[in-house]
Amino acid sequence: MTVNLPDNAAARWQLQGIALRRGQTQVFSDLHLGLHEARIGLIGHNGAGKTSLLRLLAGLEQPQQGQLLWQGQVHASAPSRRVGLMFQNPDDQIIFPTVQEELQLSWQSAHGGSRKQALAGVLEFLQQRGLAHWAQRAMGSLSQGQRQWVCWLAMQVAQPQVLLLDEPYASLDLPGQLRLAAEIAASTQQIIVSTHVLDYVCDFERVLWLEQGCVRMDGPGAQVCAAYEAWVHSQVRPGGGGWAHEGAQHG
Repeated sequence: MTVNLPDNAAARWQLQGIALRRGQTQVFSDLHLGLHEARIGLIGHNGAGKTSLLRLLAGLEQPQQGQLLWQGQVHASAPSRRVGLMFQNPDDQIIFPTVQEELQLSWQSAHGGSRKQALAGVLEFLQQRGLAHWAQRAMGSLSQGQRQWVCWLAMQVAQPQVLLLDEPYASLDLPGQLRLAAEIAASTQQIIVSTHVLDYVCDFERVLWLEQGCVRMDGPGAQVCAAYEAWVHSQVRPGGGGWAHEGAQHG
């Protein structure tokens, strides 16, 4: 998958000597990365550092050493409206009791205006997607996959320049996964996806295989995903006895 970013939306990240420690765990020691491509996948075991990298880019984690640059400038130490992060668990993200209210928050943060204008914008947005009937639905009445979809809709309303998606397919059924993959393919924003579902990033122009906070392999999605899958198969002990290798828990 090759996507050309518009010149005014081109995302250019530089991570220079990043060290991140959380409690007793050294997540990253001396991480150097440039993240320029429109579609980047992050793969690897649980605890490899995928979520931590997304949180760094979103401004939710601060490195103890090194610099994180956005287009040559030090990235803000607080979450920025140019970057949107979709959490793995939608319940960690959703604030309001109804779909309409949740999307209104994203609308106002991106476009400003009055609550009345935000409501009108949200209702039009839902109408265009054939989801007008969702507006008044209570979050508690939605399945986890539907709540995850609300989080995606909130990001689409806000339209940040960069979308960071942490295990976005985990809660979705197959139709939802295919719909999300199609929307990712059609987006003009830079999108960085952490996932265990390799099928949805194997056609990305770049995939990073993370292991214990380090980049084990970096290259075209098809190549990196095939190498990771082959390695995982080689590490599974006969008889289902577990793994021949266990990584540190970095998140």
